This record gives sequence, C-alpha cells and structure tokens, in this order.
Amino acid sequence: MSLADSVLAINNDLPIRTDSPVHSGKVRSVYWLTDADSRRLITTKGYNVPEDTPLAIMVISDRISAFDCIFHGEGGLKGIPGKGAALNAISNHWFKLFAENGLADSHILDIPHPFVWIVQKARPIKVEAICRQYITGSMWRAYSKGERIFCGITLPEGLEKDQKLPELLITPSTKGILTGIPGVPAQDDVNISRADIEANYQAFGFEKLADIDLYEKLLKDGFKVISKALVDIDQVFVDTKFEFGYVTDKDGNSKLIYMDEVGTPDSSRIWDGAAYRDGKILENSKEGFRQFLLTHFPDPDVLLNKDRMPEREALARDNDLPLEAMMQVSRTYTGVAEKVTGAPIPLPANPKADIIKILKDEYHLIV
Repeated sequence: MSLADSVLAINNDLPIRTDSPVHSGKVRSVYWLTDADSRRLITTKGYNVPEDTPLAIMVISDRISAFDCIFHGEGGLKGIPGKGAALNAISNHWFKLFAENGLADSHILDIPHPFVWIVQKARPIKVEAICRQYITGSMWRAYSKGERIFCGITLPEGLEKDQKLPELLITPSTKGILTGIPGVPAQDDVNISRADIEANYQAFGFEKLADIDLYEKLLKDGFKVISKALVDIDQVFVDTKFEFGYVTDKDGNSKLIYMDEVGTPDSSRIWDGAAYRDGKILENSKEGFRQFLLTHFPDPDVLLNKDRMPEREALARDNDLPLEAMMQVSRTYTGVAEKVTGAPIPLPANPKADIIKILKDEYHLIV
C-alpha cells in the first residue's frame, strides 16, 4: 500500500445502513442510523440514553482544511497521514479527563475504531465557544489596529503580541448563518458578545437564560483541565474552540453537553513551552500549516480576503503542496497526540477497510 492509500480522504461513501443523507463537513462525515439500529445498539451495547435516542456513526477523515478550503499534496496525497486518528485520540483523552473531573458529558457513546465515534443526536448551541489565554490571531490583529473592545470585552492598553492575557477570556462567534438577530450580521463566524447572546438566547439555541452561565463555566473548566495537563508535557494552551448542545437524559431532562472535538490541533492553538520561554513561537497546531500557506503562495491576500473566495478555491484545487510540508503537519499532529495520550498513534494501511470490517462484524451496520 502506498502512503496515499493509507490516508482516509473520502469518508462519505461507506456502506453504512442509513435512511438519511450522509452529512459531510470539512473533516467529518455523519451517518444517521435507522431507528431500528439505534434502538438495537442502545439495548445491546448498554448506552446510557433513552431508548428512542437517534444515533449516528461519525467518521473522521485525514483531510486538511485551512482558510475554508481543502488542500492536497504531491503524489496523490489527499490528506495528512495520521491526522484523523490523532484528532480523535486527543479528543477521547480530554473527554475522559473531563469525566474524571466531574465536568459535563459529551455526545460520544462508543469508539469502535480510531477513526470512528458513535454519537447521540444533540440540539446544537449556535455559538462557537472560544476561550483565549494569550493575545494572538484575530484578537491581536484587531488590537494592533487600535481596537480595544473585542466581543464586548474592553482590553487594557499596552498588550504585546503573544503575551499572556490578564485573565482567561471568552470571545464567542456565530456558528452558521443566523438571521433576524439585531446587531448580528447574517454571516458565519461573526464575533458576538455575551450581551448579544443574553438578548437573543433562544435564537442562539439556549433553552434557558441561566444556561449561558453554565456554558461559560463548562468552557472555562474544560480549558483549565486541558491547560493544566498540557503544562505537564511543557505545552502552552493558547486558545481553543468548544461546541455545546443539548441532549435528553433517561429521566426526560435536558442537559448541556460537549460536542464535536475538544483541545485538538485543529480547534486550538498549542505552543511549545520551551520555545515560548525563549521568546519564540513554535506552533504545535494547524496554525503552523496556515502560516506555511501564507508564505508558500505569492499573494497571501487570496487566503485572507473573503471577497477573493473563488480565487482561493482555485488555489487549493489546482496546487499540489510539497510532500514534506504535508508530512511536517503529520509529524505535528501525531507528535502532539502521542505526548497527550502517552501512546503511539496507529496508522492503518487501509483504514476504510478496517472501519467496514469492525462495523460489520461487531455492530452489524454494513449493508
């Protein structure tokens, strides 16, 4: 098998039994199970959810997305070797640590394969829950232009790029395009304030006004658990994005849970601790890949300017990135995952065949 064969780039064509369309995002594909299969698995596997809970198979890919585009490499390499398994392993580790620390549940019920989660259906909060411990990225770009109010938060004077903030800040943005909310543009990923959420909490998917406090608590608590663990392996947790949603428990009560991945190189900035103490930034996250793209292409404005999206899509579609650049990303992802979990990241020669075999033999979900 070649290196390209070991990469799971297409993950929406598995023969999983479903009577709904497969939903494919930038990285993951979701297969909603039939009602009969959901009920069977809840009973036979003992999942702690109501018997009528819809379940889905969520399959991660090795695709690499940046600047809202999917990139590929030389030699037919359509993704990053080890990336999918690394992301899932890191999230699984943090969710286990959350449970040990008494935080909220996640949507994950089972992990049949390193690329696969079985999840329960949740009602998503339409807020990208972002937590920042250092001033960098979009916050620094705004600050360097003289802006001192960011997501409704007044920032002090005299901050320098990449320095630690006086306190942990929550800087939310919209998840998806939301319409009819006063003062919030109908665009994806728009910065919002807590005041915006409070004034329109139902439009953002919150069931109760008090749950805004709970989401902020879970965000900060999760950030602190991950940050403390990363300190132990000399890594700096810079900022991150969490997602939340509601599920119904066995007693019929709604509860707020963590959704999607947490604390990964895709959803967070992670810096090497030793380098940071030396005054350098060594990215152990997708930010390093983003910075590579900005220097690799002659006109970085194509990647930064949303008005040039057709050009950006053509750039991603028509250019094979150097193999070494793709493998550097692989080393970053698997290296962080191995540090976090303390275990090697498996790199199956044919992940799709492995997934199909497990879902057929142990879960009876393959048609």
